[in-house]
Amino acid sequence: MDTTPAPLNAPHRTALITGATAGIGEEFAEQLAAQGRHLVLCARDAEALAEVAHRLESRYAVHVETLIGDLLTEKGAAAVEKRLASDIDPVELLVNNAGFGLIKGFTSSEWQDEQDHWRIHTEIPLRFMHTAIPAMIKRGGGRIINIASIAAFTGVSTYSAAKHAMVEFSEYASRRYQDRGVSVTAVCPGMTRTSFHERMNMNVSRVPKVAWLKPEQVVRESLLASATGKPLYIPSRRYRLLRFLLRFLPARTVQKATTNAASSTND
Repeated sequence: MDTTPAPLNAPHRTALITGATAGIGEEFAEQLAAQGRHLVLCARDAEALAEVAHRLESRYAVHVETLIGDLLTEKGAAAVEKRLASDIDPVELLVNNAGFGLIKGFTSSEWQDEQDHWRIHTEIPLRFMHTAIPAMIKRGGGRIINIASIAAFTGVSTYSAAKHAMVEFSEYASRRYQDRGVSVTAVCPGMTRTSFHERMNMNVSRVPKVAWLKPEQVVRESLLASATGKPLYIPSRRYRLLRFLLRFLPARTVQKATTNAASSTND
């Protein structure tokens, strides 16, 4: 029997996506289904999840599983862990995308909101990787994409801190496990046209049009970066240039520019 692992982009390999019913997560589901991959979609909204699953199954003739639950609960997180560990139609690509933002400054936010915010962006992805990486190694390989943000390089909020932590860990994990067949990529998009900012009631009217990315571009470039084993990827040349410039700008200048552009509340 031939036991050589199939290529990671082979049809019917299975991808698991958290936060899969809107924005970047939904776009990952769309593009991966178009590749012929089977999907495991995770979200809290059962109706939205069923709608996305039905559309993708009808359009691309792929199998779509759904996991309904709040990842911040033990039941919700454990269900994802169980699926990642399963050898039945095993997950070969994990996309850690679930997350939300906070509009208020650190001391103006409720502590529970800050705690949930930190956990969804750091603890939950780490927990899923802790399960996924050994399972992938056992099966001969796999890929992980962690959705971070260009904010990881600004140092202006708890969101920045959480995303910076994910970038640092992704780069470590890439070095540590790439020789054992597991690729880990942190993706750091800039401002992207999704419902993310609307959900946190952020006024983005001052953000210039040139700053906006389309989720289609972000996902397309992210999948290519992951397939080529990049530990860190920033979609679009303009945001790669911005990251370079951030190295030389004073922290106070970055803080002021970010606050003015987003019209957010700080303290």
